[in-house]
Amino acid sequence: MALLAVPDATLTVEAIARKANLGAATVVRAFGGKDALLDAAVSRLLAPVVNRARDLLAQTTPHEALCTFLRELIAFQAAHHGISDQLGGLDLPSTAALSADLVAAVEEMIDGARHDGAIRTDLDPAIVTTLITETAHAIARAKPPSQNLADAYLSVLLDGLRPTPRLRT
Repeated sequence: MALLAVPDATLTVEAIARKANLGAATVVRAFGGKDALLDAAVSRLLAPVVNRARDLLAQTTPHEALCTFLRELIAFQAAHHGISDQLGGLDLPSTAALSADLVAAVEEMIDGARHDGAIRTDLDPAIVTTLITETAHAIARAKPPSQNLADAYLSVLLDGLRPTPRLRT
């Protein structure tokens, strides 16, 4: 798991085994291969993020949950952005299921905030989800990482989602 937090780390069975002070054969026997090993490791990282999203939805308004969660999600992605680059094309069923749960939680935040009038309703929810996803990815990949940049991106995104007052005619 520690290797997943290392920026630009190469995620091979050999590198993972070396980090765990094990032989590559031992890792393969225990997990069945690189895909299964990475699926288990990434799932362990992602599960608390999904749980946090659900907890926020239960504890506060959807808009407050969205604002809080986006800050936390961006920090998480910035700390682990190198992982997603190396997971393409791998068979990761647990990770895929958790990712779907995460998207569903964020969509629930968006839908609730739209319903409450806290964010715009003139934008398709799928577009709002894409805006959030791409903003988080941009922040996570910023070199060097900057909390000021993250705050600016998030401020612009959230300001842009705020409903505009309608002029009376």
